[in-house]
Order: sequence, then C-alpha cells, then structure tokens
Amino acid sequence: MRKHFFWALIALTAFNFSCESIQDEMQQDILLKYPEKAKDMNIYEVNIRQYTPEGTINAFIPHIDRLKNMGVDILWIMPVQPIGEKNRKEPLGSYYSIKDYTSINPNFGSIDDFNELVKKAHEKEMIVLLDWVANHTAYDHHWAEEHPEYYNLDSAGNLQSPVEDWTDVADLNYKNDDLHQAMISEMKWWISETDIDGFRCDVAGMVPNEFWKKAIDSLEAEKDVFMLAEWDEPKMHDAGFDMTYGWEFHHLLNDIAKGNANGDSVVAYLEKDTKRYDSTAFRMYFTSNHDENSWNGTVFERMGDAYKALAVLTATVPGMPLIYSGQEAGLNKRLSFFDKDTIDWSNLSYEDFYSQLLTLKKNNPALWNGAFGGDFQEINKEQNSSELLAFQRKKDENEVLIILNLSDSTQSFVIDKKYAGNTYQKANNPQLTVNFSENQEPLLFDPWSYMILTKNSLNTK
Repeated sequence: MRKHFFWALIALTAFNFSCESIQDEMQQDILLKYPEKAKDMNIYEVNIRQYTPEGTINAFIPHIDRLKNMGVDILWIMPVQPIGEKNRKEPLGSYYSIKDYTSINPNFGSIDDFNELVKKAHEKEMIVLLDWVANHTAYDHHWAEEHPEYYNLDSAGNLQSPVEDWTDVADLNYKNDDLHQAMISEMKWWISETDIDGFRCDVAGMVPNEFWKKAIDSLEAEKDVFMLAEWDEPKMHDAGFDMTYGWEFHHLLNDIAKGNANGDSVVAYLEKDTKRYDSTAFRMYFTSNHDENSWNGTVFERMGDAYKALAVLTATVPGMPLIYSGQEAGLNKRLSFFDKDTIDWSNLSYEDFYSQLLTLKKNNPALWNGAFGGDFQEINKEQNSSELLAFQRKKDENEVLIILNLSDSTQSFVIDKKYAGNTYQKANNPQLTVNFSENQEPLLFDPWSYMILTKNSLNTK
C-alpha cells in the first residue's frame, strides 16, 4: 500500500510540476509585450483590391493558410474603408482617401468579413495591422460638414489638400485638440470591434508626435499593440512606434542594382543608422511595397538580376523584412493604384525563396529584430573588393555568415584566417557544410550571387 501511495505521490507531483511549467510559459506569453513579442517576426502587405479577381476580404481569407505555410507572421492590411467620391481619382479612387473611418468599403465586403479575417489570422498565430490614414480624409468625409474646424482651411475657408498632387484628400488640423480625441476614438473602435493587433500609420511624420504619443498611450490602455510608422526618422520611436520604414536603405538597394552603390555603401548606411536609432527600434526593410510597385516599378524593373541578392540583404541585416502582395508569385507588373488590376497567382515561382528566408530568420536568433538579434559585423573587408559584402551576425552560440556579390561581375572571396577550423552549414541545405582552413582557396561568386552559412543554429519555435 505504501509503495502504491509513493508512486501515486510521485505521479501527482510530476503532474503538478508539469501544469505549473505550462502555466508559467502561458504567463510569460501573456506578460510579453511588443516589440519583444515580434522579435523574430516578418511582415507581409495585403492589397485586398488586387489580391483576387473578386477583390474582396472573403476572397483573400483562403490565402492565409498559404501565407502561414510560407512563414508569414504579420499581415498588414491596406485600408479597407469606403473611398471618397468627391475629387476621386478615377475610376475606383485611392485606398488612402477615406470617407468613413469606422466602416468597410462595400466593394471589399462587410465588417463581419473583416472580423473573420482577423479570427482566421489569430487562429494561425499571426497578427493583423490595419493601415491607418491620420493625416487627411476624403473631401466628403462627414467631418467636412460636421467639423470643418478639424481641417486646415484656405484663406477662403475651403478644404485644401496637404500636397499639391493629393487632390482627392483634405488636410487635417492637429492644432485642434478635439480632432485628437475624435481620431483616437476611431482607432480604438477597430481594437474593440475587430481585435486587430495594431496599425501601420500612413505618412506618420506629417502628423505631430504629440498626437501619436497620446494615441499610442490610449491604444495601449485597451490592448498591447504593435505600431509601424511610415516614416524614416528616430522621433517616431519617441512617440511610441515599434517600427519605422527604412526608406533610405530601400533607395540604396535601387542604387546598388544600378551600379551606383556597393557593399561599402551598405556598411556606411548601417553604421549611420545604428547611431541615429536606439537598438530597441525595429527598422523595416523591403525591395517593394504598394508605392514602389505602382509608381517606381516592379523589383525586376528597378533591380533586375540583383533582386534576389538584395532581398537576402533585407532579410539578414538588423531589421524586419517586408514582402508585398504577389512578390512570391514573381509580380512583374505595376499594379494600377486607382483601378482593378488583379495579381496573377498562376506561378508561385518565388514562394520557396521567401519561405527559406523567413524560416532562416525565425530559426536563427542572430537574425532577430532590433536588440533581440546579433550586431552587424563586416568581415574580411581588407581582403575583398567593395562589390563583395561579407558580414556576420552572432547571438550566444548562434552565428550566421552572409556573403553577397553586389555587382554584375564575378568576385572572389577570401576568408580571414581567424575563421580557420570553423565549419558552417549551408542555410539552403543544412546537409552541406563549408569547412574553412588556414590556406583556404578563394571562393568565386557569380554576378549577384550569395551564400548564407549558419553555425550552431537553434530552432527556438
């Protein structure tokens, strides 16, 4: 009897310990806040209008499974609200000319459809950001009639556009404190009614930081949110944003593809960016987005054969990589901004490429975002040309080496002797290894080619 009681007691103790461990892990997940919760995440921009032939929220929802399988963590949904009709840019207008902040464009679906999108994403452990346009509204937004004091009016008392070419939107007046409260109320509505996880804020730097600080504090009182600012200035992080755009880096990538910049340019940029931004700030890097695709060209137009190498760079430097709708299908046309222009999904030719990059980032703590990843350290600069960029990121026992030929000519790479005796796995095929020796023969890199090597890679998911 004592024997049975002893083993029963052991089993009960083990069960209680197991339950406590699970509870501790759950409690840690609950206590974890952004940006740390997004330390190993990536982001994907969803253009609802162009995503499917139907151009609806419901038609997009089945793609969530595919995106999850590809490794996507964050869904940034471009504006889904009704588009203004007054001064509309024909025929369908700009997503960023919002007529009503708290309703759904009937061409896209209903609020129930949007709730289903969020629910499905949450079931897949993905988070959802809604694109938010705080700087301006459509000319026929109801505030224009009810609260003209919310707007910057011209000398004749008429609405006016914030930028000459933005003729379909009216500039808001953030000197009016009542506008602050009204806008915050509209943002909180989406948190309470749809359970989204944060916002991507359009032209955020054109709106005073005083408002953003107030808004973000208010949103955080409702729910822990992730906030992305479409702006490239450190001040946005002072207001409470978790992540900002790496616009300057994007333009640098375009210059590299044209032969007007090189590996030295990348190092100089990252050194400058590290001094400007606190290490806790997340920076978003990309080869395309809705603006670049529609107005400046596809990645193939702007980057040509350099495209893959530059995409690798965005996924391995200290920042969060963005993928735009259709890039995994080799999107090779400029999507119309004011009309229906469906993405062709017939050939997911780049899906494996992106999946490997996203998996690489997730599985290697050295590549995590901001201060949660390893520092950028250039290697072997003195032995290699400016067209060849080699760098290391290391965190604890996890190390990643990235070697990229950022030119249209063959380059040779010589490893520093301090790496002699080290063995690395090839990221695209862990069964293959690279062993560096003291008398290592130079490695030859074809134009725009690259190699990613890992050491003691830890799968932390």
